[in-house]
Amino acid sequence: MTQNDFLWEISKNPVPYPYAFTRMQDIAQNIRAHDARERVWLLEHPPLYTAGTSAKPADLFNPNHYPTYDAGRGGQWTYHGPGQRIAYVMMDLHHPHGSVPERDLRAYVHALEAWVIRTLAQFGLKGEIRDGRVGVWVIDPKTGLEEKIAAIGVRVSRWVSWHGVSINLHPTLADFDGIVPCGIREFGVTSFHKLGLPVTFSQLDAALAENWRAIFGSQPSAFTPIEAE
Repeated sequence: MTQNDFLWEISKNPVPYPYAFTRMQDIAQNIRAHDARERVWLLEHPPLYTAGTSAKPADLFNPNHYPTYDAGRGGQWTYHGPGQRIAYVMMDLHHPHGSVPERDLRAYVHALEAWVIRTLAQFGLKGEIRDGRVGVWVIDPKTGLEEKIAAIGVRVSRWVSWHGVSINLHPTLADFDGIVPCGIREFGVTSFHKLGLPVTFSQLDAALAENWRAIFGSQPSAFTPIEAE
């Protein structure tokens, strides 16, 4: 892979989940067939809940009757909605990418975590991971409470990844009350804005792109606009 082989795409308007799912699936198949470029797709979704392969029906409350979808990724229930940056990563894991050796799923997940943590640090946030708890966590300096600021859920089909990470910029945090996020009842969720950081999507996207190469070894392309059909 050359330094300029990783395509970065961005959707400015909320993307319906079924469209995103089908598009990711098609791109993953085409990457495997060497007919598409690996990529990061930045987007938002309208309010919805997705179920991972370990999701429990009892962990879904959904008082606002948002749509629910079976994502087929690892993990449990996750909320997506406006104000949350989704970064779907479609990568051919047959080949090494920076710190990720070929065909090493554990290293790939750790690399996604490291990418988010480096990005948070650019805004003065100390992101951390915890054994037995998926995602990236921060401690609110005002309350001392540990809360999740980013979720990670991946799916790998014949060693091509799809799905990815979600980072809470300024979503409606009350919507997380419609589920037990990732099956974890003891801890809450937070966002940049809740922590007093009025960061914009443009600023967050730029930081994600800036920190990509240090983890994955490739230079992001310019953002390519993608409109949902």
